[in-house]
Parts: sequence; C-alpha cells; structure tokens
Amino acid sequence: MTINDSKGLIGILSRGDNAASTATPENSRLSRVFTALETYNVTGVPVVYSEDSGDETRQQLMGLDGVLVWVNPIENNQNRTKLDLILRDVASHGVWVSAHPDTILKMGTKEVLYQTRHLGWGADTRLYNNLGELQEILPPLLKSGPRVLKQLRSSGGDGVWKIEMVPDFSSSGEVTVRVLHAARGSVVEEIEFSDLVKRMKPYFAGSAKLIDQPFQSRLGEGAIRCYLTQNRVIGFGFQYVKALMSPSKHESDTLSVPPRIYYGPEKLEFQSLRTLLESEWVPQMQQVLDIDVNSLPAIWDADFFLGSKTHTGKDTYVLGEINVQSVFPFPDEAVDPLVQTSVARMLVAKKELHK
Repeated sequence: MTINDSKGLIGILSRGDNAASTATPENSRLSRVFTALETYNVTGVPVVYSEDSGDETRQQLMGLDGVLVWVNPIENNQNRTKLDLILRDVASHGVWVSAHPDTILKMGTKEVLYQTRHLGWGADTRLYNNLGELQEILPPLLKSGPRVLKQLRSSGGDGVWKIEMVPDFSSSGEVTVRVLHAARGSVVEEIEFSDLVKRMKPYFAGSAKLIDQPFQSRLGEGAIRCYLTQNRVIGFGFQYVKALMSPSKHESDTLSVPPRIYYGPEKLEFQSLRTLLESEWVPQMQQVLDIDVNSLPAIWDADFFLGSKTHTGKDTYVLGEINVQSVFPFPDEAVDPLVQTSVARMLVAKKELHK
C-alpha cells in the first residue's frame, strides 16, 4: 500500500434508470477500478444518477471525498445539464470531481479541434457559428476534396457527416453533394447543397456550432486512441474504421469491423505519438485552453487518424476527437495509473478542505 496509506471514499458515478437502480462494485463494468482503489485503502462507492434523483445524488456525493464520473454527454435524449450543476456544487464544497464540468467545457467538445488547429495535431479546421457561414465557406473548400462536419457534442457518430462535391450539377442547376452520416446503418446519398444546409440547421440550435475538417484519406488504415491520466499516456487502442468509409458495390453495410485492440503505454509502434503528446501537444493544449495539470481529467482519451507521410516516410497524426466524459472501455494497464491519480487528487482536496 502506498500514497500515504490513504483512506477515503471515492464515488464511481454512472447513469441509471432511477435512483433505486441496483449497483455494486461486483456488477459494475468498472469493477477493476473498485478493486484497484481497495489496494490504496480507498473505498469505491457506486453512485447511480438519474434525472429524477438530483437531490439524492447531491446528498450522497457530499458524503464522499471524490467522484469519478462516467456519464455520456448525450444518451437516450438526455444530456448532462442537471448533473453538471450538481457536480459544480459539490466540487465547490471540497469534493474532488473528475472530470470537472469546467474542464469538460474547455476540452471535451469538438470545438477544441478548432482552438488547437495550429498545434502539430491540427488540420485545416473551420468553425461555423451559423448556417450563413457554412453556406459561404464550405462550397469552395469542397473543391479541394471531401470534408467532415461535426457537431460539438455527440457520441456513436451522431452528427458527424462526410461531405463530398459531385462534379455534375442537379437538374435545377444547383451544386450536388454526396453525404454520408457516421451513425450506424447510414447510407451514401446525393442531395442538393440547399438540402444539406437544411439538414445541418438543427446542429446550430441555441448557441451550438459546427466543426469542419478535411477528410483524412488514410482513415481506412485505422484510428489510434491514446488514453491519458492528466498529462501522461497510460495506454492505447487501435481500431479499423468503417464509419465514413463509402462501401464499394461489392460490400455490404453489415461488413464486420474487427474490435478495438488495447495495449499498454509501452506499445512500440505508438511511441512516437506518445512522445509528441507528452512532450509537446498536451502542454501546448493546456496553454491554449488555460488548464493546469491538476485540472486535467483522471482519465481521458484522444483519437488520432494517420495524416500524410513526411518526405522521409514518417507518419503524421491528425486529432479527430477528445473524450473526457465517459471513457470506457480502456486497457487493463490504465487502471492503476487512473486510480493513483484519483487517490492523489482526493488527498489534496481533503487537505485543502481541512486547512
């Protein structure tokens, strides 16, 4: 046992149908985290949140020293607005929260792709604040190749679209585009640009925006997911990608894709990416977004696609997404570093509370 023979209570919060949903360390998908906490003399406490359990959840969290949160930004037409208010409140009373809602706002939406576009992981990324900007800026960009539009908050490919210009005009003389939604079961369509604009309108509801990136031609070679605790890489995942890949006439939409394969942080093939993340890109992101190391999540991940090769044949990498709200699953090797970070931050929070 290390970390000062620590004692404390850390909640493991996930969404349930109601406050009375049964949750135990044994039946949790995060049972490995509960077990690892025990090795540091810390008790993991299951916390189930539902839209009607706000008061109960807040009361339970106020009796803990910290909480790790696994709740998607959007799930079954529910968002995190009420939950984030609770998390901000308990954090203001000294409970350590990861990831804190303020950190999520800074790095957990796709706007981070635009804000950090000038870093080594960036691309020719555009930000559309309204439909007018999309109508004006997107068509000329499509002349240089396909683009990918992304809503700021999504999961499962929802709100992510590949857009490609079709050489021929429609019968009305309007520009025609080929579109493919990243959501499972989507098919390629050819529509007029004005119809595309109509489809994108819901993504601008309220103060929402759209991100626009060049489509990466090496997408079919797979995506690398890097798992981090704060500013340190603790594992990798590799998966071949089917979403946004237009099937040929001989392929079926049910074409299977191999599952993601998980590795520890020492995986040889990914060491150049690891070095870039730890020594350059994450510190640069922190500076751009004004996030100190201790405010970085206890676990988060960054998805990378392969960019064009350098003149010496080395791979480059393009950031496709950062996830900070419900990172699961993750490599076995990531469990202990995640728990070490959590226990250390919990102890600091307890010390500050009792000053």
